[in-house]
This record gives sequence, structure tokens and C-alpha cells, in this order.
Amino acid sequence: MLAKASQKNNEKVFITDCEGPISTNDNAFELIRRFVSKGDMFFALISKYDDVLADVVEKPGYKAGDTLRLILPFLRAYGATNHKIEEFSSNNVLLVPGAQDTLRFVAGLMPSFIVSTSYEQYISSLCHLTGFPYFKVYCTKLDIDKYEMSEEEANKLKKISEEISAMPMIEIPEHAKTVHDFSRRDRETIHRLNEVFWEDIPKMESGKMLEEVNPVGGYEKAKAVREIVEKLDNRLDNVMYVGDSITDVPPFKLVKEEGGLTVSFNGNSYAIREAEIAVLSGNTIVTSVLAEVFCRLGKVGVIGMIGEWTPSGLKRYNILSTLQKRMLKLYSDAFPKVEAITSETAERLRKQSGAFRRTVRGEAIGKLG
Repeated sequence: MLAKASQKNNEKVFITDCEGPISTNDNAFELIRRFVSKGDMFFALISKYDDVLADVVEKPGYKAGDTLRLILPFLRAYGATNHKIEEFSSNNVLLVPGAQDTLRFVAGLMPSFIVSTSYEQYISSLCHLTGFPYFKVYCTKLDIDKYEMSEEEANKLKKISEEISAMPMIEIPEHAKTVHDFSRRDRETIHRLNEVFWEDIPKMESGKMLEEVNPVGGYEKAKAVREIVEKLDNRLDNVMYVGDSITDVPPFKLVKEEGGLTVSFNGNSYAIREAEIAVLSGNTIVTSVLAEVFCRLGKVGVIGMIGEWTPSGLKRYNILSTLQKRMLKLYSDAFPKVEAITSETAERLRKQSGAFRRTVRGEAIGKLG
């Protein structure tokens, strides 16, 4: 995907997730809500099931973000096509304020990449809107048109989607390690979903979608991060990674363990659990500031700077005057929250970030894993 480049080993690299740190969308949720009957309830349950399989059960061969393959037979059953997905996505890209400026600014500082679980139809639309080069993106490839579906199978899948939409929401117990830690009701729901996705659909023609589409989530994101660094002839400790959800857990772990910088931008509990810095902001200028300091002073510089997260602190760390002026213009009263995640702050930040996330992205999207 990327041409082999000769780079200095000490050059910093910026890698970000898309939905959350750049846009307020959850494109898969929005597609399901657009095409599938009672799609919001359907997607919320499948997303929670995804969390169970990826983070609790740790099902072999399954990763966070595989929701995007589980929903495909249902999208096809309700008439979704490549053109319809592309058209809908193109008309519904919602950027976090400042995102276009941040992408342009950071790309001028250091090699910059997007690693996203989103379908390529959405990502290509976002790249077109922001001017970010598509060849610097890793995302989920999808050609839904190549999968044929009979009317009989479509009707069968529609009935299953109605059944799923009527199921009670799964509640994941804190510190759950196995399905046996769940309530009886939720164990029954998980059992039925296991039947649907790993027994029933694989017997259908649309089962090919579950086999062939490989979402770039979880360990595939970590793989993409490693590939970027290798192709740049660089090191993981030079990486700044920005994410916000369960799909970012493996890249967070990878980058953090190798000495790079990990940032949760309006992240959920999974992101706060794994990242080192929590950002709660309605504007991406904070990302620009962190990236500028990281490029000059590395991880240690960023940690030091957020310990003095004030206008005088920005001056002391010689933040570009243009960034300082924009920060003061946007936040004349108080800066948005930026704080190191520690054992002492994690629980508080988890609650604060989760609540702020819902105000920025809406209640329905904000509470998804």
C-alpha cells in the first residue's frame, strides 16, 4: 500500500483512528439504521456482542470491529449496494470541528496515516472532503455487490434481524472473564447469537461475507501500525497513536509497550483503560498541539506539557504562536481537559470521558464499544 521510504529512525510518525478522533460518525451504525428495520436496536446489540467476543470470550479468529462483517448479510438483505453505501456515506460525513486543519497541520510535521475499521466507501468520502491522501489510509475493503442473495434468503435474514432487534440488551459484568459470569438472560442471548452467526448464516450463501470480509479492527489495526513503521524504516517508540474505542486496544498496547505515545480522544472505557493520555475536547486543535510537542520533544515532552496545561504552559513549551492564538480564541475561559491516565485518575476519567463522548457524538453512538 505504501512505497518503501528511506526515513531517519528518529522521525516521529502520527497515526490516528478515524471515527471519533476525526469524525463524529459511526458509519456502520448509520448504514444499519438507514437500511435495516429497527436498525438502531439491531446494531446496538450486535456491537455489544462484538465486545463480548473480542474482550471477554476472546473467540479465536475474532477481533474487535468484526461487527462490520457480522452486519453485512443483513445490509445485503435489505438492498444495500456499493453505490448506495458510497452515496449515503458521501452525504453524511460529519467532521469533528478542526479536523481538516489538524490533518493538514500534522501532515506538514511528520508522516501521517489513518488506520480505520470503517468501510472504504466512507473513508474515501472523508479523504475527498478533507484532502487527506487515500493511499495513506488502512481501512476495511468491501465489495458487497459481488455477493448474490436469493429472495428466500433475504426474507430469512430479515426475520432474523427482527428477532435480534427484539432481544434484551446484553450487560457486561465488570471484570467478566467468561460467559458464565453473565446473567442467565444474557447467556441465552449470547447463545442464540452464536447460533445465528456461527451456525445458521455460514450455511447460507451470504456466509461468504463472514469468511471473506476482513475488517481492519483490533489486531488488524496493530498489524497496520507495525507495517507503517516497517515501511518507513522507523521504530514504534516514535509513533503517536490516537484512538477512542475497543478497536484501538491492540494498537494502543503495541505502541505503549514499545515506548510510543497513546492518546484517547473522547474515548470510551476501553480506550481509557489502555491509553496514556485522555483528551476531552469538541475540537481537534488539542490533537494538533500534542502532535506539535511530540514532534519536537517526544513523549516525555508531551507528558510534561500536559502537566502545565495552561496558556502559560503553552508558552513555556514554545507551542507555535498560531496554535496558541487559536487555543485562546476557542477556549478563552478554560482549556478542554487533557490529563495523564494513571491508576489514580483512570476511573474518574473513564466516567468523564464517556459522558463527554456522548455529548459530542450523540447518545446512541457514544455508548457503543
